[in-house]
Amino acid sequence: MKYFKETLYDSICQEFRIDKLYFEHKTDLQHLMIFHNAQLGRVMTLDGVVQTTEADEFVYHEMMAHVPLFAHGSARRVLIIGGGDGGMLREVLKHPVEQVTQVEIDKAVVDMAKEYLPNHSAGSYDDPRLNLVLADGMDFVRESGEQFDIIISDSTDPIGPGEILFTESFYVAARRCLREGGILAAQNGVPFFQPDELQTTWKRLSPHFESAGFYCAPVPTYYGGFMVFAWGADDPSVRDIDPQVLQERFAASGISTRYYNPAIHSASFALPQYMLDALDEVD
Repeated sequence: MKYFKETLYDSICQEFRIDKLYFEHKTDLQHLMIFHNAQLGRVMTLDGVVQTTEADEFVYHEMMAHVPLFAHGSARRVLIIGGGDGGMLREVLKHPVEQVTQVEIDKAVVDMAKEYLPNHSAGSYDDPRLNLVLADGMDFVRESGEQFDIIISDSTDPIGPGEILFTESFYVAARRCLREGGILAAQNGVPFFQPDELQTTWKRLSPHFESAGFYCAPVPTYYGGFMVFAWGADDPSVRDIDPQVLQERFAASGISTRYYNPAIHSASFALPQYMLDALDEVD
């Protein structure tokens, strides 16, 4: 019996039984693997770290997409950095957006996910509203003349190709690409084991947005409890949308979800005390 041993941390790890190996390949940028696990369904890993599983991906993708989109209320142009598995694109396209630009650095991730993780993208890569750009996300936000209502940074951890997407330079460039009233949401790790990542992001992000902070959700596959998402906006009111307004927007959308709802949306901005304590330690 073969097992996949995650290598994100030095002193602890989690293992996943490989019931069937679908795909394994070393690209110019990273090592990709897709395998089946009886409990989690298909599992995707990059460079020894679990990225997504069929069983619980809906929590991550719904919270990364619907929180900023329903908070904004009238987004028409969305930028996704990363997200090659297609789950984020699937959720964003449930909204009446006019165009989604997705910038993915590794075409092999998109191709692999379409073939071996078809339920993630669920045909979203064929949507005419998609503009798929194969490029480095940092280069795109630094050089692009386009502006967006929502920017979602669906990156890997801040190691390897994803490291640049956690720098102050990225937040500054992303801010430049946001329209007035726009919102940035970004994957930001599991603070129980990665408090320094939370603190570093706060130091780098908060000077550049009127409203900056974090919201969270429990994604079972991501070992260590709550995962957090960084939040940046220039309109503080979008952070504290009236629950009744959220409910009306959600009902009018007709979108079906498995985790997200307006009550979860509002509650997700309430951080556990250990996260608040970590943020209080930031100079």
